[in-house]
Amino acid sequence: MSLSANPPASVNLLQKIWAFTGVCALGILFLAVFNFEFPNRPLWLGASLVLLTLSIVLFSYEEYKGLPGGIKNNGVWTSALTNRGLWGWLLGIAITFFYVILYFYPQFLGLNAEGDNTGVVGFFDPLSKTLSGNPASQWFVYGTLYTIAILAFGIKFLWKYRHNRYEKIRTLSVMFFQTAFAFLIPEFMARLNTDNFSLPYYDLKNIWPLNYYNFEQYRIDQFLNAGNIGLALLIFGIISIFIITPILTYYYGKRWYCSWVCGCGGLAETAGDPFRHLSDKSLFAWKVERWVVHSVLVFVVLMTTAVVHSYLGYDAQKYWLNKDVFLIAVAVFLGVIFALIWKFKKEELQKDAQYGAIGYLAIVLGLIAIHYLSGSNVFLFQAETLRSWYAFLIGAIFSGVIGTGFYPIFGNRVWCRFGCPMAAILGLQQRLFSRFRITTNGGQCISCGNCSTYCEMGIDVRAYAQKGQNIVRASCVGCGICSAVCPRGVLKLENGPLEGRINSDDVLTGNDLDLLDLIKEQRKH
Repeated sequence: MSLSANPPASVNLLQKIWAFTGVCALGILFLAVFNFEFPNRPLWLGASLVLLTLSIVLFSYEEYKGLPGGIKNNGVWTSALTNRGLWGWLLGIAITFFYVILYFYPQFLGLNAEGDNTGVVGFFDPLSKTLSGNPASQWFVYGTLYTIAILAFGIKFLWKYRHNRYEKIRTLSVMFFQTAFAFLIPEFMARLNTDNFSLPYYDLKNIWPLNYYNFEQYRIDQFLNAGNIGLALLIFGIISIFIITPILTYYYGKRWYCSWVCGCGGLAETAGDPFRHLSDKSLFAWKVERWVVHSVLVFVVLMTTAVVHSYLGYDAQKYWLNKDVFLIAVAVFLGVIFALIWKFKKEELQKDAQYGAIGYLAIVLGLIAIHYLSGSNVFLFQAETLRSWYAFLIGAIFSGVIGTGFYPIFGNRVWCRFGCPMAAILGLQQRLFSRFRITTNGGQCISCGNCSTYCEMGIDVRAYAQKGQNIVRASCVGCGICSAVCPRGVLKLENGPLEGRINSDDVLTGNDLDLLDLIKEQRKH
């Protein structure tokens, strides 16, 4: 190994200086946790955030400035940080510990329900009051650090993949949506609130089921109390689910959201990029992934249905949308979707997917039937109980503690791959009717394995490339890294219509004898 491996990575003097600067910036935040009295909090807060950002950006610049653009192996399988070694485990434990404190013990960060904030939450009060006019919360602290991570590591990603136009555009996209839509706009909306007018805190790029709370009674009341603007936001949330999402997924695949807009995907692509090769590519992991992520989707459908049902009225004369109408509408909608898939796309589903679809539909319809027959609570549990379980198990433990804390152990897309219900919905749409796919030129594949190694979603891309098969997978987020790291140009991301495409399987095996005629026919389209 010592003869064949790369020499140990070394850092130059400037990198050491910027690393020291970053440690100092983190040190300021660490002191704030213990309620250190800074003489000028706004100045010290600004200095810590600016220095933290600069240290990441300039350290990365020194790392990549003398190297050609593109993927750098550089010992990722021999580094203790990126091969599940000691440093990787320590980093994972540290991030997990931070998330546990953030979600369940915010008082240790200085959040005070009564009185002024202290600690690191109080340290962020000046910035929060400048943006929204309100004191900071643990979520404001988290949102600020989250945005800085995407911006700083996004610049690092841009330098690393500066040879690839697609990677640059989508990275700039997630940086923009996180900064503007997820961080600044909701804060500015809060600043517009007065005693006579109130806008709900709303991340416009978060679509149900990611914002699973969006149709709870208190949120509906907030929307309606905000007048026409609030009603427009509520309608926009509904349109996003049933119109915007299917249309964009049809044309561009799930990548329009998972790789271009979503904050979870943005953090995974930027800060989590060094760990993308750690995703499990085994068949077992794929099977677990499909059952777990679709179970989460069923869970959120049940929870949302129960919550909405809980505050609807019974009086059919007073409310056109009452409890009975709503439950019947849910059952009919799910039944129609299932029937359409079964009629037109049954052959594209594997047996376990067919059995799973039948089983999940039977569970939902059966629970609705039990409600009508027994008069019990919808789905046997109180709506708030279901909501609490979902918020704890999925919203906190899965998406936060495991989803991000386990980057150095299971790769950077643990949440997106195994737990995100939005990814499950978009994946079904992509698999069943999207025009997006990754086409392959199998005759050029040299089986180097770069594509599979760096697929963050655990797809064995090489297996498809070797067979010349197009890649149409529900889990693919269209990040394009497999194409970017391919030394032979075998892989290509396509959105074009299916008509007129040449069958890559037949070309590879020599079955298309009139290949030139096919190419001419394709050009006509």
